[in-house]
Amino acid sequence: MPDPLATAIDATQEAGRILMTYFQADYEIHDKGFRNPVTTADYAANAYLETRLRDDFPDYGWLSEETADTDERLSRERVWVVDPLDGTVEFIEGVPQFVVSVALTENGRPIIGVLFNPVSKELFVASEGQGTTYNGVPTQVSTKTDLSEMDILNSRSETRKGLWTPYASKFRDLVPIGSVAYKLGLVSAGKHDMFATLRPKNEWDVCAGDCLLREAGGELRHLGGEIMTYNKEEVTTRPGLVGGNPAVVSAFLQIYES
Repeated sequence: MPDPLATAIDATQEAGRILMTYFQADYEIHDKGFRNPVTTADYAANAYLETRLRDDFPDYGWLSEETADTDERLSRERVWVVDPLDGTVEFIEGVPQFVVSVALTENGRPIIGVLFNPVSKELFVASEGQGTTYNGVPTQVSTKTDLSEMDILNSRSETRKGLWTPYASKFRDLVPIGSVAYKLGLVSAGKHDMFATLRPKNEWDVCAGDCLLREAGGELRHLGGEIMTYNKEEVTTRPGLVGGNPAVVSAFLQIYES
């Protein structure tokens, strides 16, 4: 059997190359729901990833945003959790804040996480017990503990709606960025201090980024305080999430609860 990590890295980058054949070119856009578009590019990258990963690892389960879900995955020890294009809105708008996200879970915990931004060529990789790398260089999360000296990556749409106004005075900067997975990758690489979202997210949005954070010395928690687990029957996390080093995650949760 091929090596899962090497295969995930190669497949993620190839899916990114597929996306770039559509980026700022002609493709179809459909709506799956309010502010939830899907494009020909999403489907093309997903088709490649599903064929590659499922053919190479037939005993693994499969969960992807762009594949109809089934209960079959619930009985599998290892499951691929994939978003072929996280940041579709940004992709459509020509904003280079989107990634291919591929994760592998084992008994509900993420053991491999790979993100690739095909515009900036940023590659984020983590494997359980092996740490996190950013473009091949080992990284760690920010070690800052004073929220007033930190920046926090948050949602462009949440910012537009004014949801972050009550928190603005708590941080040095609020930095709106598109893809949830990309935000997690940037925090795992120490490029920004922490991440939070106030709205529900799905497993495929965050699983790879969660692995990156854990292996870089950080953590990702529900806004209720629980650590994330994966391959659940219900794949949506409510109400939201916070990620960074454990001290700042705890500090943010106290602010949120109050």
